[in-house]
Amino acid sequence: MTMGKAAVYTKPHTFELIELPVPDVEAGGLLVKITSAGICGSDLHYWRGDISPSFWAGGAKGGVILGHEMTGVVQALGKGVTKDSMGRPLKEGDRVAYTYFFPCMRCYNCLRGELNTCPNRTRFRQTVEDFPYCTGGFSEYFYLPPGHFVFKMPDELGDELATSANCAVAQVIFGLRKAGIGMGDHVVVQGAGGLGINAVAAAKEMGAERVIAIDGQPGRLKLAEECGADDTIDIREYNTVETRTARVRELTEGRGADVVLELVGFPDALVEGFSLMRPGGKIVEIGCMWPNSTTQLDVSKFVWTNATVIGIAHYDPYILPVTLDFLVRTKDKYPLGDIMSHSFPLEKIDEAFQQSEWLGKDTGSAITRAFLKP
Repeated sequence: MTMGKAAVYTKPHTFELIELPVPDVEAGGLLVKITSAGICGSDLHYWRGDISPSFWAGGAKGGVILGHEMTGVVQALGKGVTKDSMGRPLKEGDRVAYTYFFPCMRCYNCLRGELNTCPNRTRFRQTVEDFPYCTGGFSEYFYLPPGHFVFKMPDELGDELATSANCAVAQVIFGLRKAGIGMGDHVVVQGAGGLGINAVAAAKEMGAERVIAIDGQPGRLKLAEECGADDTIDIREYNTVETRTARVRELTEGRGADVVLELVGFPDALVEGFSLMRPGGKIVEIGCMWPNSTTQLDVSKFVWTNATVIGIAHYDPYILPVTLDFLVRTKDKYPLGDIMSHSFPLEKIDEAFQQSEWLGKDTGSAITRAFLKP
């Protein structure tokens, strides 16, 4: 039996390196040999203990394999799989991008074409004791069940760009499209991490007149500028909601932003978003994705600002090839590959997470994004 390494998460700050059986590929399935997996902000929430492993494992006890930003090569094709989801020939050894969640395709939401809202979509539903075992990115293999979405990777994209295509990049592009961003819009991006910097570049490419990035780490703010931000706001200088609001108003001709993206992952940032947007503006909420993300909000703000708040979890799979095209088109325009700033072998996953942690680091020493090379 072929075995593969995996880093299993069992409790906060704890991974266990084990070997798991590599599953036999079902008809219609596909096995990926992972070449790179990124540490997303949501992975940090798990690592800190903000989210229990059972949140995505259906309440099951036992360890799970985290990691969902990833890319790799086709290790094995199940019977009947000869093409990718765009109808292009697919063979073993091809580099691929793929969704890490799987809509059921048999429910009311899926029937309406709202695949990212499928209530039955799976992600980390299995613990490592259950077939197909390889259900997370922090391992050597990842299993795509029948009904998956997979896309051949353009040759122009190296792993430093391709790794986050199926989460950070696709999700912010989907959110911006949901917000209807267009030419002339003013956009505020709260948080210049992996999602935020990609959101800056995507907003500029989608026609935004001015993009403003807010963060507290100089390295991230500098990279945001290099990736298209017209202005940055350092929260160490503008250290209150009032001063940040005043600065955004100053940069938007007194109006406020047309679209605000909350990508920090703290509930109070959503409340602040109402102050940063113009009347009639939109807030795209992606960051606060763990249970009990509570805050106090004056509900009249919805009424008197005529606000639209758009929650985004996952994306429709058609966004993934759109994302790959975006990355190819802009690879020489924006240094988006620099987001993946540090690389670690899977055996050093503990060190990778420790260095990725940014809470309490006010010197800008936290890395932008680490990726693991199984």
